[in-house]
Amino acid sequence: MSPLEDHLAATSLAQLAGARLLEVRAKAERDGVTGSQAKDLGDQAAQHALADALSARFPGDAVLSEEAADDHARLDADRVWIIDPLDGTREFSEPGRDDWAVHVALWAGGELVAGAVCLPARATTYSTAAPLSVAPEPDGGPLRLAVSRSRPPEFVGRLGEQLGARLVPMGSAGVKAMSVVSGGCDAYVHAGGQFEWDSAAPVAVARAHGLHTSRVDGSKLRYNNRDPWLPDLLVCHPAIADHLLTTLASNLT
Repeated sequence: MSPLEDHLAATSLAQLAGARLLEVRAKAERDGVTGSQAKDLGDQAAQHALADALSARFPGDAVLSEEAADDHARLDADRVWIIDPLDGTREFSEPGRDDWAVHVALWAGGELVAGAVCLPARATTYSTAAPLSVAPEPDGGPLRLAVSRSRPPEFVGRLGEQLGARLVPMGSAGVKAMSVVSGGCDAYVHAGGQFEWDSAAPVAVARAHGLHTSRVDGSKLRYNNRDPWLPDLLVCHPAIADHLLTTLASNLT
């Protein structure tokens, strides 16, 4: 476990970018700016906020960000911040939607050691700094699966039918993973393509809250790779992990 200051730093950095995004969004709405222009404004503002803060607070650390050129010097670094300054740009650009997020994670020594997922429009941050107890075990009723509202993988429909599950569509990957942390959903399953910054912070937080995290074949999620493509993810209550993985195997072959 990393020092408390790393957990607190991940939290404050995510909240810093979240506050900036709320300012940008409010101005965009006043100015009638929507769509791709609003997305770009949000991405740029959050990236600048995080890059400046990380440079000032952790000048010796490397950074892997969705919104910046990848410097492969990070592969030899002891500490790497993996960030998605704005996850869920589509939802950010749509007035009234709150299912978008800021992801900030710290990788060190081959593992994710700290992380935070800020949901600015909900005034909520989930963090490794103050993990809650794991959500109650599913009660035997229909499972609730968090899925993408705009790009649900085809197999998820089949999986839902086989499990007798209810699909719950929502935006950001961070929002979906945090719905499992909070107990609003029982699992988040994704196999439609992602990068490390999409899942690093959500996975760090989910693990800190006692949840199962893996790839959909059950293998370990590995970060700070040369190629940051990490296309699939399972986050769920540990009590149903084996059942989900077995069912997933039959749907992905």
